[in-house]
Amino acid sequence: MYNPKKTSLRMKKPFAILITLMLCFGCKEKPTTPEPKPDKVVFNQELAMELEKMKEVDQIAAYIQQGEYTKMSKEEWNAFKDSVFTTHQKMIEEIFDKHGFVGYDLAGEEGSDNFWLLVQHSDHDPEFQKKVLDAMKIEVDKRNASPKYYAFLVDRVNLNMGKEQVYGTQFDYNEMGQAFPKNMSDTTGLDLRRLRMGLIPMIDRMNEMTVSHFIMNQEHLLQKGIKKPILYAKNYGEKAQE
Repeated sequence: MYNPKKTSLRMKKPFAILITLMLCFGCKEKPTTPEPKPDKVVFNQELAMELEKMKEVDQIAAYIQQGEYTKMSKEEWNAFKDSVFTTHQKMIEEIFDKHGFVGYDLAGEEGSDNFWLLVQHSDHDPEFQKKVLDAMKIEVDKRNASPKYYAFLVDRVNLNMGKEQVYGTQFDYNEMGQAFPKNMSDTTGLDLRRLRMGLIPMIDRMNEMTVSHFIMNQEHLLQKGIKKPILYAKNYGEKAQE
C-alpha cells in the first residue's frame, strides 16, 4: 500500500546527503597562499670595488707612516688618520643603512671582510660599531660572514664600551715589545672560545703580534737594546725565548 510519509522520507534522504556533502566541501579549508620569498641578494660589483678602494686608504692610515706620508709632521699624520677613519665611517654608515651588514652574497668574501675592517676602525663611534655587530651576528649564523672577524668586532666594541674582551683579539705591548691582550682578566677556556671562532691559540697569536710589532717599531726597539722579537714560550711557565 502506498504510504506518502515513507515516500517523502525516501525522497528527502538523497537531498539530505547531497546538502551535507555540499556543506563539507564548502567548509573545506582553502589552501593557503604561500608567502612571497624575499628577493634573492644580487652580487653588487660596484659596492665590492668601492669597499676595496676604501680598504686601501684605510690600511695606509692604520699602518706606520711610509713613502710620501713620512713628510708629514706628527700632527699632520694624526689629522690625516682621523680624517680617513671619520670619512669612511660616514660612508659605511650609508652602506649599512641601505644594505645592513655586507655579507658574502652581496659583495663576496673579500668585500664583506673589507666592510668589517672599516667598521672595526670606526672607534670614534662605538654605538655604530655595536649596531653593526648585532647585524653581523645574524649573517654569521647564516654562514654569510666571518665568525673570526665577528670575534674581533666583539672585543673591539667591548673595549670601546669599557668592558673586558671575550676572545683576546686586541693587544697592547710591554717594554720588551711583547704583545699581551688588553683588559682581559679571565682567560679560562679562552683557547676553546677562540677555536670555535676560527682563531689560533692565544700563545701563537701573541707571538705573531710580537713579531709584527718588532718589524713596525724596529728602530725604536733597537735603541732600547732589543735586537729581535722576544717571544713567549709555548708553556707560560717557561722563560720567554731570548
